[in-house]
Amino acid sequence: MGMLVLCMVACYLLVDGGSGAAAASGGEEVHGGTPDMRMPGYLYIRTTGRCTPQFWSSGREPWPNTVPHDSSVSKVFGSRLLERYEPGLTLLEATQRNDDIGGSAFSKLVKQSSAALLNAYSRPGFPYSAWEIKSLVLEALVSESSAASQAEQFKQANEACN
Repeated sequence: MGMLVLCMVACYLLVDGGSGAAAASGGEEVHGGTPDMRMPGYLYIRTTGRCTPQFWSSGREPWPNTVPHDSSVSKVFGSRLLERYEPGLTLLEATQRNDDIGGSAFSKLVKQSSAALLNAYSRPGFPYSAWEIKSLVLEALVSESSAASQAEQFKQANEACN
């Protein structure tokens, strides 16, 4: 309970600028004659465009019928993925992964390639076709450097897509 109170106080200070009181006029606070520069109430921002893994894992848009969210990555991309990923890993779980931040290149690859595949099926004009994505993923499994390079290319395509 004490930790919860500490977190609430820290968030309050970050959001409220440490004033401890809200202004009564139009939402603008004045400290010593200068307007208060409010900070966001969160410390970490993730890209959530319409084509990113975070978007697809949010459920804001229906998934393409060709790849249900409960499909395993090994069935979608091929059985060679079983060498690097657990058999039960689904596409939805792949897009929800958090171990790509500072994690292995293979974690980044499965997360970004899953989003890229969904984009290929649902976004006209996406720079990769579904078969091309599947082939590139299999080729990238040969080494960590190949996986990192391919994951970065998919990430750029996912973030540039609209």
